[in-house]
Amino acid sequence: MKNSRPRPHPRKPGSPWTVAAGAALAIVTAGAFSTLAGLLVGPLHEDLGWSRASVGLGSLVNMVVYGATAPFAAALMDRFGMRRVAVGALCLVGAGAGLATTMTTPWQFVLYWGVLVGLGTGATATTFAATVTERWFVARRGLVTGLLTAASVVGQFVFLPVLSWVIDAYSWRAAAAALALAAAGALPVVWAAVRDPRKAPGRTEDTARPAGRTEDAARRALRTLARAARTGPFWLLAGTFAVCGASTNGVMWTHFAPAAHDHGMPVTVAASLLSLIGIFNVAGTVASGWLTDRADPRRLLAVYYALRGLTLLALPLLLTSAVDAPLVAFTVVFGLLDVATVPPTIALCRAHYGADAPVVFGWVSAAHQVGAGAVAFAGGMARDAFGSYDPVWVGAGALCAGAALLALTVRRAQGPRVMPPAPATPRRSRALPASPPPCR
Repeated sequence: MKNSRPRPHPRKPGSPWTVAAGAALAIVTAGAFSTLAGLLVGPLHEDLGWSRASVGLGSLVNMVVYGATAPFAAALMDRFGMRRVAVGALCLVGAGAGLATTMTTPWQFVLYWGVLVGLGTGATATTFAATVTERWFVARRGLVTGLLTAASVVGQFVFLPVLSWVIDAYSWRAAAAALALAAAGALPVVWAAVRDPRKAPGRTEDTARPAGRTEDAARRALRTLARAARTGPFWLLAGTFAVCGASTNGVMWTHFAPAAHDHGMPVTVAASLLSLIGIFNVAGTVASGWLTDRADPRRLLAVYYALRGLTLLALPLLLTSAVDAPLVAFTVVFGLLDVATVPPTIALCRAHYGADAPVVFGWVSAAHQVGAGAVAFAGGMARDAFGSYDPVWVGAGALCAGAALLALTVRRAQGPRVMPPAPATPRRSRALPASPPPCR
C-alpha cells in the first residue's frame, strides 16, 4: 500500500522563460543581420563600384524574401517544431554572411544577402516571437511579445556600432565574417533551450503542434491566407504593417547612415545614433506590450503611426554634420515608436483569428517587408536621381499619416475568430471494415 501512491513524473529541463531566452538569442542574432545592409551601401559603392540602386535591389530582395518566409516558417514550426526551424534559420544566415565575403558582382549580393539571409531572418522574425508566446504563455502575453520583439532590436543596437567600427578599421568583408561567426556560436545554445511544450501553461489541450501536425506546412499557410484574405481586418492590418516596414526598415535602417553621411556626418557617428534608436526601441516595445494588455490596440496603433509620421517629416530639417540636441531628441522619440507597433498588431491578429494568429501574422509581416523593400529600393533610386534623401523622408511621413487613419477603421473583435476549416477529404477508418452487403 505504501507504494500505491503514484510518483510524480520528473520535470523536464527548461521552462517557458528558458525557451523565451533561447528564442531571444536566436532573434538577437538574426536581428544583427538587418543592420549590416545599411552600412554596406557606401563601402560597396566605393570598393566595388556598385550603384546605390544595385545595393538597394539586394535589400529589396532580402526584405521581400524575409516577409514571404514568415508565414511558411510559422506553419513549419507547427509541423516540425520551433527548435529545428530556428536552428535551420541560423544556418542559413551564417551561410549567407559567409558567402557574402566572396562576392564581386551585384547578383551575388542579391543571392547571398537577399535570398539566403532573407530566408533565415524571416524564419526568426516576429512570427517566431508570436509562436513562442502563443505556445508557452497565457498571462502577460503582450509583455512577452514586447520582450521578444525587442530582442531583434537588441541585436541591431548591440552589433551596429561594432560592425561600423569593423568596417571602418578593417573592411566590410570582415564585418560579414563576424556575423557568420556569431550565428555559428548561437547554434548550440538555441538547440539546447528552444523546444515545444506538451501542453501550454494554463491549458488542457495539446498545443505542441496545434494545427499543422498532419497537414503540409505550405498548404496550411496558403489555406490560412485564403481564409484570412476574405476578411476586412486582415487587409487593414496588412496595409498598416506595410507602412510600418516602409517607415522603419525601408528608410531608417537602410538609408539613415548614407543620408547622414551626405550631410557630412561620419558613418560611425550615424551608426551610433541608430544604436541609440535601438536602445529606446527596447523600452518602447516593452512599454507597448504592457499597454497592449490594458488598452485598445487600434488606438495605440493610430497614435504610434501619427507620431512616427511627424518625426519623419521633421528629419530633413534636423540632419547636419554634427549631433545636436534636436537630433538626439529625434532618435529618442523615433526609437520609442519604431517597433512599438508589433504587440498591438499581434494582439489584433489573435483577437480576430484565434489559433491561426501566428500564421496570419506571418502574412501580415510579409506585407511589412514588401513595404520595407519597396521603399529601400525607391530610396536608392531617389538618391541617385535627386541627389538627396529628403523626398523619401517626406513620403514616408505621409504614409504614416494614412496608416494612423487605417488603424482606427479596424473593427473591434468580439472574441477570437475561428475561421472555417478547409474542406477535408473523408478517410475510411482502418479499425472497422466496410459493412457487407445485406443478405438476400
